[in-house]
Amino acid sequence: LQEVMVDFWQNHFNVHIGNGNAAPVYAHYNRDVIRANVFGNFRTMLEAVAQSTAMLYYLNNNSNTRAGPNENFARELLELHTFGAENYLGFRSPNDVPPCPEDTSFPIGYTDLDVYDTAAAFTGWTVADGRNGTSNTGEFAYVQSQHDAGPKLVLGMYILPEQPIMKDGRDILDRIVQHPRVAKYICSKLVRRLVGDQPDQALIDSAAQIFRDNWQDPYQLRKTLRHILLSPALQNSWGRKRRRPFELMVAAMRALGSDWTLAPTGSRSDDFMRRLGSTDHVPYNWPAPNGFPDTAPAWSGSNSMVMSWRMLNWLTETNDDGGAPLCPVLALSRSRVASWTAVNLVDFWSQRLLGRVLTGQRRQQIVGFMAQNGDPASYVIEDTDSRASTDMKRHYNQQRLRSMVSLILMSPEFMSR
Repeated sequence: LQEVMVDFWQNHFNVHIGNGNAAPVYAHYNRDVIRANVFGNFRTMLEAVAQSTAMLYYLNNNSNTRAGPNENFARELLELHTFGAENYLGFRSPNDVPPCPEDTSFPIGYTDLDVYDTAAAFTGWTVADGRNGTSNTGEFAYVQSQHDAGPKLVLGMYILPEQPIMKDGRDILDRIVQHPRVAKYICSKLVRRLVGDQPDQALIDSAAQIFRDNWQDPYQLRKTLRHILLSPALQNSWGRKRRRPFELMVAAMRALGSDWTLAPTGSRSDDFMRRLGSTDHVPYNWPAPNGFPDTAPAWSGSNSMVMSWRMLNWLTETNDDGGAPLCPVLALSRSRVASWTAVNLVDFWSQRLLGRVLTGQRRQQIVGFMAQNGDPASYVIEDTDSRASTDMKRHYNQQRLRSMVSLILMSPEFMSR
């Protein structure tokens, strides 16, 4: 769960690792901003993100000044990090924005004018890079001389001029995290990630209420997650979520019993990352601020599917008969399946990989592939260490076993969770 939520929030607050300025401080962003807050408080994480050097560089708030405003961070703060694009109202007067039905003390959404004044509120939030009187540490710095201290109007809240240091931005963050539409947007993304692509509205609403009621609680996110994870919707979500390519590889290697550590150099590690790169789902490598897509259609294109299948097949093809195995298909089959009939092998591997034995036509097809011309229930497939005249037959049987396992990995049942 820890790693699932790290991945979720890393994508929610996406920073592309290929960004030249953000890359050197990426470890800090992942460890001290994202990981430190995944089960904590959203408001705390939001400010940690706003002050992180990686985000300051990635969305250009390091150059957001009173003399040269830059709205990149402010726009993504509202559009991606909190409200969602569905609550964007375009360019209109605040007087024309209706109240939010869930809480009439808030406007129903945000406008371009909210973006502009939010950008003004975060002027002076920058990086200590040796300029503007700062040290050269690469840490967060607030430069008062760069801050627009004038009055502002954001989400129906009037901000007085000449407020104390950083209070403009913090007041806006406080206002944002209490908004009912922000709670629903965050919870809809959590439910989509954990339950399925078509989020249950009742679960979103009930989770959002917990999220909003606990906006100042240090364990706000833990309480919200507990509600989602214990819900009937999640308990009955088997097969409703498509695994994205990286998640698919992780699930396959875990189920196959892999003992795998990427070496700094070497053919295996290089080959692994090259193949994963072909699926377009290398962690941290989504260039846009919106993070990797989280719905099945985004990963159903022919390139993504074929490259994922090729990598799954590669996982089972590596040699595991001598030397360190990548995925010990043969070793597990030898130790766990007493009699190598097609039925026994297919049932063992489907149970191990899917958590249940396959039924129906798919099972018949895979059993038939494994049995070839023998009786699937009684013919014992040879597996001998002899290097004599049966060597080619032995190799063929082992190859067929690996291919059978890859067929299960490539099935719709394994590619969903």
